[in-house]
Amino acid sequence: MGCSLPTELSPLYIINMVKKTKNQASVFLCAIVCITLQSKTYIMNQEIERRRTFAIISHPDAGKTTLTEKFLLFGGQIQVAGAVKNNKIRKSATSDWMEIEKQRGISVSTSVMEFDYEGYKVNILDTPGHQDFCEDTYRTLTAVDSAIIVVDGAKGVETQTRKLMEVCRMRNTPVIIFINKMDREGRDPFDLLDELEEELQISVRPLSWPINIGAKFKGVYNIFEHKLDLFKPDKQRVTEKVEVDVNSSELDAQIGEQDAQQLRDDLELIDGVYPEFDVETYRSAEVAPVFFGSALNNFGVQELLNCFIKIAPSPRPTKAEERMVDPEEPKFTGFIFKITANIDPNHRSCIAFCKVCSGKFERNKPYLHVRQGKTLRFSSPTQFMAQRKSTIDEAWPGDIVGLPDNGIFKIGDTLTDGEKLHFRGLPSFSPEMFKYIENDDPMKAKQLEKGINQLMDEGVAQLFVNQFNGRKIIGTVGQLQFEVIQYRLENEYNAKCRWEPVHLHKACWIESDDAAELDQFKKRKYQYMAKDRDGRDVFLADSGYVLSMAQQDFKHIKFHFTSEF
Repeated sequence: MGCSLPTELSPLYIINMVKKTKNQASVFLCAIVCITLQSKTYIMNQEIERRRTFAIISHPDAGKTTLTEKFLLFGGQIQVAGAVKNNKIRKSATSDWMEIEKQRGISVSTSVMEFDYEGYKVNILDTPGHQDFCEDTYRTLTAVDSAIIVVDGAKGVETQTRKLMEVCRMRNTPVIIFINKMDREGRDPFDLLDELEEELQISVRPLSWPINIGAKFKGVYNIFEHKLDLFKPDKQRVTEKVEVDVNSSELDAQIGEQDAQQLRDDLELIDGVYPEFDVETYRSAEVAPVFFGSALNNFGVQELLNCFIKIAPSPRPTKAEERMVDPEEPKFTGFIFKITANIDPNHRSCIAFCKVCSGKFERNKPYLHVRQGKTLRFSSPTQFMAQRKSTIDEAWPGDIVGLPDNGIFKIGDTLTDGEKLHFRGLPSFSPEMFKYIENDDPMKAKQLEKGINQLMDEGVAQLFVNQFNGRKIIGTVGQLQFEVIQYRLENEYNAKCRWEPVHLHKACWIESDDAAELDQFKKRKYQYMAKDRDGRDVFLADSGYVLSMAQQDFKHIKFHFTSEF
């Protein structure tokens, strides 16, 4: 054509081009192409800008799932909110869709939900709080741009909260703290703020403030928007709110003179002690905004959501081994951070959750599976509302896409438009607890095999086959995982299993450049040698002493405590 594409197209540029060249048709065509490219870029930037992807994390029983439920209520996805465990509320929580979750009142797997709210597309990941499932939560944190930490107003900061905060700090993830259960008797809000700063090692800034706590709790003053919201407790539906100016006499009439004066004094103290809120310090993970409320009774939840969508970061660049991947890049990249087996019990299907890092994901378009070097097409990519899913045609950076998995994906796999990239930083673990898994119903051997394979793909536990006796060993982080595996095998796969004890200390993946030494090691330790699902050598040490002796005796063998090495 004799005309190169300019990076930016201005009317003046076109006029100059027309003056310089006789071939006006080529200039005109060039202009059309440039305008088309620019409009595509503009649409993409708009879509990225309106995405908010975050995880809700906390210690068990702080109120994550209840808070998620209320977000969905405000987002219009549900009309009536469910509850995790409540005798009077028949509807269970949307994100706790597994039968075992409904029974025990705990989350055992991360749920992915999305909804539109005031022009923003919000992707929520409700994570398990229980430490036995912390693996799932850590992986989830690699796929989000920010996090909301829920803290129980009576108990304050707990062990699991500290660990999760460390993971956020490692990845520089911005956090908002929601202090829940203010309608129950608890601790003084100022004491809680001091504890947060001390325990989580982050500066805090309250953006809402409770009026009394426990039985006398009357509502929340929204510092961010400078207005007071008084609520009537309603556990399942959104209630009307009253807006009052804090300095007016109307405040005295609404909450009483004493409480009104206390609120004004508290707000004055907050302004004096805490620096003014700055969005950039929050996004760089230096300050954590704090909100108070009660998720169960709908206190303070909408304030949190309204503020969150305004200040939370849109999708951020993702670090790959080769380079930094920017969300505005035109070519698609994404990684698998979670696999869920049996999301639909009627179809025995596995779903791989893919976080879109850059470009636009399109249905039926060929994408490269980097680990296998294969090109794949996805005819039915889905978006989620916990268990409910709907097919989508496109997805943008920040979105979580569900891809049908027939055993081709592993956690940490990368999908791209053709470029060979590897996203890392997905933590894997060395199991702490081990048990033999045995078939309890000989007629259901096939179902058991399938069930074990699909559940292991999820990454909640690891399977080893002992080379000495050929028995299968399951390794987990905590006891609860064994119970969940057994329950799910029976109820989802119709296969019965029983556990038998095996005394082991640690699983170590071994490798060596010295083949002779490796061979000698395997012969000497043949009783404790096993293979993992990928056929790699694993040494199952029965005590810490045996492990340290093995490390001393065999200098050329490398012992790895995670499967990612």
